[in-house]
Amino acid sequence: MISTLSRFAIPVLLTIALAACSSGGALSPGLAQRMDLPGAQLNRAEAVGIVNNYRTSSGAPALTEDATLDATAQALAAQYAKTGKQPAKPAGTIQIRYSAGYFTFAETFSGWRNSPADAPALTDASATKAGIASVYDAHSAYGVYWVIILG
Repeated sequence: MISTLSRFAIPVLLTIALAACSSGGALSPGLAQRMDLPGAQLNRAEAVGIVNNYRTSSGAPALTEDATLDATAQALAAQYAKTGKQPAKPAGTIQIRYSAGYFTFAETFSGWRNSPADAPALTDASATKAGIASVYDAHSAYGVYWVIILG
């Protein structure tokens, strides 16, 4: 009998493995690049794609990228980095997840996926769109701050 964790982890691991195969053995720079390096940019499309592959394992529909939610996530990540406190969930959003201290999206997603509180939020079937952002602040406690918003 396959455990619940295995049912979720196997599709995600396969997706990451396929991404690694198609990119010469490594995750794309937008997913594996350290966000604390000069010029680092998150590949939001690929990040949402990884979340969508994870959602597929739970039967949740795919999310579409949303520029407005990206901008909101960016502002919230900047606020989080500045204050060290997770901002309140904006009105009209279905789910919001925060993270800090992970340098890459791959690490961040792994943390969310393995968290009993975050994993169900990522697979909320009522969500149809997503925005994601990261902010680096060298003078903050955790360095890199992440926000994903589902709407």
